[in-house]
Amino acid sequence: MEAKEFKDFAKAMTDYIAEYLENLRDRQVVPSVKPGYLRPLVPEQAPEKAEPWTAVMADIERVVMSGVTHWHSPRFHAYFPTANSYPAIVADMLSGAIACIGFSWIASPACTELEVVMMDWLGQMLGLPEEFLARSGGEGGGVIQGTASEATLVALLGAKSRAIHRTKEQHPDWSDVEILSKLVGYCNKQAHSSVERAGLLGGVKLRSLKPDNKRRLRGETLKEAIEEDLKNGLIPFYVKIGDVCREFDVWLHIDAAYAGSAFICPEYRYLMKGIEKADSFNFNPHKWLLVNFDCSALWLKQPRWIVDAFNVDPLYLKHDQQGAAPDYRHWQIPLGRRFRSLKLWFVLRLYGVENLQKYIRGHIDMAHLFEKLCLSDPRFEVVEEVVMGLVCFRLKGDNETNEALLRRINGRGKIHLVPSKIDDTYFLRLAVCSRYTVDNDIHISWEEIKASADELLAEKKTHA
Repeated sequence: MEAKEFKDFAKAMTDYIAEYLENLRDRQVVPSVKPGYLRPLVPEQAPEKAEPWTAVMADIERVVMSGVTHWHSPRFHAYFPTANSYPAIVADMLSGAIACIGFSWIASPACTELEVVMMDWLGQMLGLPEEFLARSGGEGGGVIQGTASEATLVALLGAKSRAIHRTKEQHPDWSDVEILSKLVGYCNKQAHSSVERAGLLGGVKLRSLKPDNKRRLRGETLKEAIEEDLKNGLIPFYVKIGDVCREFDVWLHIDAAYAGSAFICPEYRYLMKGIEKADSFNFNPHKWLLVNFDCSALWLKQPRWIVDAFNVDPLYLKHDQQGAAPDYRHWQIPLGRRFRSLKLWFVLRLYGVENLQKYIRGHIDMAHLFEKLCLSDPRFEVVEEVVMGLVCFRLKGDNETNEALLRRINGRGKIHLVPSKIDDTYFLRLAVCSRYTVDNDIHISWEEIKASADELLAEKKTHA
């Protein structure tokens, strides 16, 4: 195939992407396909000879889009937002064109240096303490990870490295295996499953502690657990709560994967109270800050514990400028990394902080609109306080009725929701996800939920 034809394909795809995004409202949110739908739509083997790009374009709708769940549809309310914007898409295109693998400074100096500066920009936007930022001149700094799950694991491995080092200073005769068998971390029972997974991957024990009636892990609960474990000869090393961590010299990691984006708005920074006590902090611009996946921002007060834990430095990766700038391969689990800071640079410059704040506030306003609509119908109740762009709600009554309601809502195909469960109470979640969502979409989604409830309750009444 000639280079010009490839260029034509790239231009055609750019137009297709714009048309796709601008017409998302016309598409069914969740596809009506079954597992295995795709194999019969494509040949059994790759073609021997090149096909024209027009044939590939013609198959996108038939093969791919027929099985896509449209996360950026204004009627998609499941899981959580995943960010999307033209500046970020274009930055990804440039990253793909440059195609460097930025594992060290010399591998592409701009790739490393733009990331250092962008993580400082982002940290300042949130109001992070200076000691987390590279510009402070101290140890601290930020790094882009793939996901918050990765960041949790990286922080846990750093905490593990520090705990082993400090324990060996006190007990030089103890082996690594002996120390590892004693390490124990802590988290809220309501913490994300990625925390438990980090413990499994890190090869350490994690205790899930019971929260209070507002789903918060209290200091006294943690302190009791730590004191109990110390009496039993264990070594507490990793958790997510402040003053108690300082008292027992335990690594504190804060995961604000979704909510962290809202901290660019000063009125939500009260939720960051105590952040100065943390050793590491993470949030996902790729969830709610218009930066396409993947871009998970992790700051560390003392990156050396991560670097020490991950440092494998073969001759072919060494360079003359080592130590003068970060070699980010030592700050993450994979060796390779893409030029992801371009997405932050483009989005922050082309939107500006003011417009990003407006975007976050708009989503939160729409969540409160949905909350009001729910509370206006005596059949429904809101389960938890609405703070961000998420509303947890249910029909008053038993879990089975709410399970049936969700099946009916999703079965109708107009909107998409997912459930959750806390203390045996099953409820539905409506997240404001798309940058295309407006107030009218919230009203339409509410009407769809009400219509599904009407049908369901009428049927139950008939069969009663």
